[in-house]
Amino acid sequence: MTGRRRWSTEEILDAAAELLRTGDAESFSVRKLAAVLGTDSSSLYRHFRSKTELLRAVADRILLAAMDDYRPEGDWKQRITALALRLREAFGQQPQLAAVWGRYASSGTGSRLVMEEVLQALRASGLPDEEIPARYHRIAILLAALIASEAGVSTLAPEEHEQGMELFRVAVLGADPERFPALAHFARDVRPLGADRRAAFEEILAAQLAHIEATHG
Repeated sequence: MTGRRRWSTEEILDAAAELLRTGDAESFSVRKLAAVLGTDSSSLYRHFRSKTELLRAVADRILLAAMDDYRPEGDWKQRITALALRLREAFGQQPQLAAVWGRYASSGTGSRLVMEEVLQALRASGLPDEEIPARYHRIAILLAALIASEAGVSTLAPEEHEQGMELFRVAVLGADPERFPALAHFARDVRPLGADRRAAFEEILAAQLAHIEATHG
């Protein structure tokens, strides 16, 4: 009798990424992945010790793709900004995986490449070595939060997005001016979270980098 096919690590990661594109990290399970591949969970655990390890490996492939043919150019701020935009673009093409990265992080080669570039750029900024790890940590948290947040909005179905916009309009334009005077005053100018996210992303990152420059410029 012919045995079950043995799947390679890369094939397992391909299937996991595809399953995550149509679902999310919460509903994802090794059992579901095994069913897709026509095998049993135990065969997958020979490649990955846990669901979390598998999810980290999937997210790391996005980082590897983002770093493919990357070459640092410009000053330290330009380097970090260019890297951040590459990560944003990479996860924007597979937004379901952004939440995985934000939640589980990664410990593979892709993660190390990203860490190395940010740390090298911060060194070029003139920061003392003892301050660089903390600054790196702040930047990493900021990027993960911004990218995951943006991805969450982009995965909404059109009807869900429209419902959210309607609720936003009701909540803001219908605010009681006596109870919410500032909100009522700025109601027509306040924008929903989903609006103009690219500019917001770049401005927030620029503010963080400017703070570092102002402190140690």
